[in-house]
Amino acid sequence: MQRREVLKLAEMSPAALALPRTMTASTPAIPIVDAHIHLFDTTRPGGVPWPEKSDTALYKPSTPERYMALAAPLGVVGAIAIEASPLPSDNDWLLQVVSRHPVMVGMIGNLVPGTADYMQQLERLHRHPLFLGIRYGNLWGRDLSVDRSKPGFVEGLKALARSGLVLDSANPDPKLVRAILAVSEQVPGLRIVVDHLPHAPIPSGAAARRDYEADLGKLAQNRNVFVKLSEIPVVVDGKLVTDPSRYRAPLDAIWDTFGEDRILFGSDWPNSDHVAPLAQTMAIVRSYISTKSAAAREKYYWKNSIAAYRWRRREADQPQL
Repeated sequence: MQRREVLKLAEMSPAALALPRTMTASTPAIPIVDAHIHLFDTTRPGGVPWPEKSDTALYKPSTPERYMALAAPLGVVGAIAIEASPLPSDNDWLLQVVSRHPVMVGMIGNLVPGTADYMQQLERLHRHPLFLGIRYGNLWGRDLSVDRSKPGFVEGLKALARSGLVLDSANPDPKLVRAILAVSEQVPGLRIVVDHLPHAPIPSGAAARRDYEADLGKLAQNRNVFVKLSEIPVVVDGKLVTDPSRYRAPLDAIWDTFGEDRILFGSDWPNSDHVAPLAQTMAIVRSYISTKSAAAREKYYWKNSIAAYRWRRREADQPQL
């Protein structure tokens, strides 16, 4: 299975792009806040750290306007930008972008706890109401399982928690999940969002799998830990899997572990374009979530993201508690 195999829209049938039959005209519309998109400008002087120029699927400006042209017809009314750069200066660039676009309800930045200017930068960025927290895990050559033991790192996360901000993880695997569990025990008051959990590789060995599931179970006991059902679509033998039954068991396992109060939606756009266009990603998401109660769907699409990120609406059509 090649998760990042590029698909062309022209290769998809009209049926593959349709929304599931359970979503009819009579279904009450639930506003959607996408808790995971990436914004960057490949035309900036000096380029961007990510994506690479060779990535023809992604290497073009990723802007709120471009995103909403795709997302608004699908019911999306707001989004949170997740950092796509390790450059400290890009925190300010991203803040400027989200500030100019009220559809953006916040952003997750990039800081390294324990570094010399971390506390100063955290305090400075926290003054901006759209700064919701930081992301840390296994991107940009980092290793949370190692870095959490470095001087000042945990103190930096405690400062994040005291500020009421959130820690997003990166691309999960059993090692990172165990590191997130350790951090959650070291800083129990810190709100943590585990990104892309459906995409985490599940160990094939029985003992390793039991350990992984036990770690998830322990994480689920911490009411400050949330997970994103993001990076859901998969490709098998060069074709996008559209059969809802292929997704149900792994997603149910996450849902049953963490419960409907701590699971939220994120598309991972435009990174998701490696696998499927946004409309198809949303169709697969809807085919699963439409089996849940109306209350659970509402939590998934926007309520739980407020609990996790504490964002505030900026436009009248954005929901609020």
